[in-house]
Amino acid sequence: MPLPFLSVVVPAYRCAPYLRQCLLGLSASDLPRADWELIVVDDGSSDGTADVARGVADQVLRVSDGPRGPAHARNLGARAARGTVLVFIDADVVVAPTTLRGFATHFADDPTLGAAFGAYDDAPFEPDFLSQYRNLLHRYVHTLHPGNADTFWAGCGAVRRETFLAIGGFDAARYPRPQIEDIELGYRLREYGARILLDPDLQGKHLKRWTFGNMARTDLRERAIPWMHLILRRGEAMQRGPLNLRVREKLYTVFTALSVAAGLGALVLSNNALAYIAAFCVVVVLLGNAALLLWFGARRGFFFALGVAPLRLLYYAESGLGAAWAIATHQRHVGAVGLPPLAAHEQTAS
Repeated sequence: MPLPFLSVVVPAYRCAPYLRQCLLGLSASDLPRADWELIVVDDGSSDGTADVARGVADQVLRVSDGPRGPAHARNLGARAARGTVLVFIDADVVVAPTTLRGFATHFADDPTLGAAFGAYDDAPFEPDFLSQYRNLLHRYVHTLHPGNADTFWAGCGAVRRETFLAIGGFDAARYPRPQIEDIELGYRLREYGARILLDPDLQGKHLKRWTFGNMARTDLRERAIPWMHLILRRGEAMQRGPLNLRVREKLYTVFTALSVAAGLGALVLSNNALAYIAAFCVVVVLLGNAALLLWFGARRGFFFALGVAPLRLLYYAESGLGAAWAIATHQRHVGAVGLPPLAAHEQTAS
């Protein structure tokens, strides 16, 4: 039996409705089915997630002691894969019909390519403001700097299996829930010498519905804090690419923190000078985000862009809070978790 070129790995946890749409999207791919296999990893779901996958997937694997997070689930799928290239698709992402063929073409045409990833499309599934904002923001960032990248995205991304196994796969020990496990993998891919390609034409539609609560929690607990811990462990040298923490973004975080401090001071002390300083800092941050706001305005209108402005300020405030918390707790965090050395990752070699 000939081996498939691609092994599509979908980690899934209690997401039967999403998974059904995800698998329908994969089934509509214009890449011949003989060229790819489908592996769904059920991370210990208590609903009908595994039942949805049966009859569609070539393999349905189950994490018996789950949930253990998407990093572990992807590693489990990679161990069972037979293809040359691992394609990771999140269960709440519906790929475009051309996406799998696009991955296959990139890796077939360039034997030196180590990894590639795409972007969300510009038509998010959920119509509410927050869901549109979050998913379009992701697209904006990923369309801004196509080409060679220094990070990785596992929502719609692919890695040569040989390379993935050589660096030990995702760090499931550090990231037992959805966090920045793909970003961390991207850094190790680059350190290994692998070239990573960002191609925004490799698209998927995100089905997730965002609320204010899960947005704030994700930005602070699942991104800002663990990302700062990662920076502290690895050092500033990893921040080279445009998708990472640019100096400009750090400055906006500082200006937002100053605006909060000055604003509170103005309220407590009734000091007009502090109020002017707070307003000045806010203006600096919003002017720095002018290109983003104009992009949203062109696609969703003036009032939509107006609503994005305070969310950008909230994002920078959470980034600053997360960084401060991570710096204050870093040594305790490392000691309490008993983390292994950076080179020691869960091995996924078969």
